[in-house]
Amino acid sequence: MTNDLSKEKDFFGHPRALFILFFTEMWERFSFYGMKALLIFYLTRYHLFSDSSGNLLIGSYAALVYAVPVIGGFIADRYLGFRKAIVFGGIMLVLGHLGMAYEGNAATQSVTGEITRDDAALQIFYFSLSLIIVGVGFLKANISSLVGELYEVGDKRRDSGFTLFYMGINLGSFLATIICVWLGETYGWSYGFGAAGVGMFFGLLTFISGRKLLMGKGESKVPELLEKKSFGLKNEWLIYIISVSSALIFWQMVQRHDVVSSSLMVAGAASFIYIIYYSITQLDKKAREQLIALTILIVFTVIFWALFEQAYTSLNLFADRILDRTIFGYTISAGQFLSFNALFIILLAPVFAWLWVKLGKYNPNTAVKFSIALLFVGLGFGSLVLGISLSGLGKVAMVWLILTYFLHTCGELCLSPVGLSAVTKLSPVKIVGFMMGVWFLATASSEFIASILANIASVDTSNGTAPDLNLAKQSYLTLFEYLFYTGLGFGIVLLALSPVIKKLMHGVDKELNN
Repeated sequence: MTNDLSKEKDFFGHPRALFILFFTEMWERFSFYGMKALLIFYLTRYHLFSDSSGNLLIGSYAALVYAVPVIGGFIADRYLGFRKAIVFGGIMLVLGHLGMAYEGNAATQSVTGEITRDDAALQIFYFSLSLIIVGVGFLKANISSLVGELYEVGDKRRDSGFTLFYMGINLGSFLATIICVWLGETYGWSYGFGAAGVGMFFGLLTFISGRKLLMGKGESKVPELLEKKSFGLKNEWLIYIISVSSALIFWQMVQRHDVVSSSLMVAGAASFIYIIYYSITQLDKKAREQLIALTILIVFTVIFWALFEQAYTSLNLFADRILDRTIFGYTISAGQFLSFNALFIILLAPVFAWLWVKLGKYNPNTAVKFSIALLFVGLGFGSLVLGISLSGLGKVAMVWLILTYFLHTCGELCLSPVGLSAVTKLSPVKIVGFMMGVWFLATASSEFIASILANIASVDTSNGTAPDLNLAKQSYLTLFEYLFYTGLGFGIVLLALSPVIKKLMHGVDKELNN
């Protein structure tokens, strides 16, 4: 009887609940990347933001999106449980994405250069972003944790289950950057943003409808505490109210880039000081050196992601203004080039997984893989430098940007898969959660740094367009040359440090590469 039930609950060798989570995450990433792909164009073309203002806004938003899941994960783990946190996050995301479908009036620019904007529409836009920040904070980390709960300790299906789950992420990203961008640029911004919201609604509906298949997984560890009342309300509802209220804080922060910058610096400095204090006072030599190795790797990931995340700012604007996007009489939307990253991940992830196994004892250690990732991301910008140099007075051929995304994806596959594993295996047991938070904080910092770097190529525009092609090309050439040398330089430095880092890891590296 038990065996029959077990078989009934399996689907292609995995728990049926995995596919509920697969489609939930696919739709969530569809909404997230669909909106993000349109964001810089919406700001610079419709509301006539300058390049630098648009870049900084995206940097602040993206930094908060990556920082808040640390808090959302803590609340889910201690109080709500993963399932309730995901449902709450999904609701916030639906409301946020649908709020962004309200365009208001387009900005206008007078002959003297004075810009008039619809401030009420912008405030709705900022508040919608804050709801998305809260939503991602509750959904992103917790749905990954719930995938892990589907498998018992030692279950050999776990790795392939996560592989399937992450394919959902990339499928959602691929579809979003094709569909939402097309709708937004062809029919209007509200259609693109609205499609993202509809996608998230489908994701939420999928997750709620599949509750039975979770078989009680992801529930709160303290249900009695949630039922208790504080200030006349159940604690569960109090958590929801406080979380929704936090959107008011993010509403203001996303408009104040200096506040986001200061917060990241303070949090980063405090984290670094605590790591030093803990390693000196609480750890033996081996554990201390492993923590030092992890900290060095995290610093280099900041550099990698700061370069990689140019995709949604400088690379998107470059594709719009500088790239020859016409092929066989059809013009590809600038934002649709972002789909190449997801497409290359889907195609190349199995190849890289096979390659690492095939190399066996010659499999590069983690520090070497990270350095290769930095070299790849630098070479990606080298492709654009070459493309601009060969373009003469005309536009740049699209093959150079496609090559950039190919190289960047190769870099991502060298760094991303082993990154979180390194955190869990190199961190002392008592501060694994803290170090995971530091990892996300580092990613948040890289998003903000990416926006500052993108401003090197800030171009003077008129009514959202760059009037002088060759002047704009020179601005992007300056940025891409800088990023090319930055990627190569830090890649070589990390490669030189890799023997030292490998020694500090005390054999854990062998586990990460198996």
